[in-house]
Amino acid sequence: MFIDSHAHLEGNRYDADRDEVLKRAKAAGVNAYLNIGNGDGPDTADCGIRLAERYAGRDEYPEIWASIGIHPHEAHLANDEAYAKLVEWARHPRVIGWGEIGLDYFYDHSPREVQKSVFQRQMELAKAAKLPIIIHCRPSDNSENAWDDCLAMIAEHWSAELWSADHRIADHQSVESNGSNALGGILHCFTGSVEHARRGLDLGFLISFAGNITFPKAQNIRDAAKMVPLDRMLIETDSPYLAPVPHRGQRNEPSFVLETARQIGELRGISAEAVGEQTSENFRRFFRLP
Repeated sequence: MFIDSHAHLEGNRYDADRDEVLKRAKAAGVNAYLNIGNGDGPDTADCGIRLAERYAGRDEYPEIWASIGIHPHEAHLANDEAYAKLVEWARHPRVIGWGEIGLDYFYDHSPREVQKSVFQRQMELAKAAKLPIIIHCRPSDNSENAWDDCLAMIAEHWSAELWSADHRIADHQSVESNGSNALGGILHCFTGSVEHARRGLDLGFLISFAGNITFPKAQNIRDAAKMVPLDRMLIETDSPYLAPVPHRGQRNEPSFVLETARQIGELRGISAEAVGEQTSENFRRFFRLP
């Protein structure tokens, strides 16, 4: 069993064959995936919800969950109306996370100070909605590192006593009883260093690895994947982006998450199936799913 913890299948790149893509995923053993709700900006951040509703209860397809949030690319579009919509969508029963949110210094589609302000505001809203956060972090090509800023903001505005001694998420009672945030989060499509991964783990986050772990120049990602404990790890495709070897250059799809599992299995000396089973358990435990 495999779960693709992060994909974007709502876009027009799948309009011609979305049913077939989902059937291939189910045939490959992908039983569920999380459709990330960013859309083209705040007005379409319910895209994951709409897709989950469309395929609900159809056994030939994977189970679909959804998130909602404003991507750092569209941070300049955030306003009170957009936040109000997110708060409303966060109550939908298929919504299990808030994201992807964070910082992107590579493209800088939104000014960095705006990105930081919108990131902080969404952490506040996610805490109020009792939803874990899903983090996008992409540094620039120069010395300005989004990872340092992103992790510092998480430490300041989000993380507090997230994990119990055995690294299992504390229950919601701790949020209500002592005010601490026990919701945690995911560092999606991890591209940082081993040290960044350690800092994320210390903040109570799960680390999610995508198809770029198979790229020849991605040794830093493979090094992190060897260090992260298996019970703190997720796998994803980030479809339609970052198709893994041997599909690199193609449109990505959830069935390709098996290649990420195979790569991690080779690094850890276990089977792809064992990686799939453990990361699926991690996903369901983290999001408190049956």
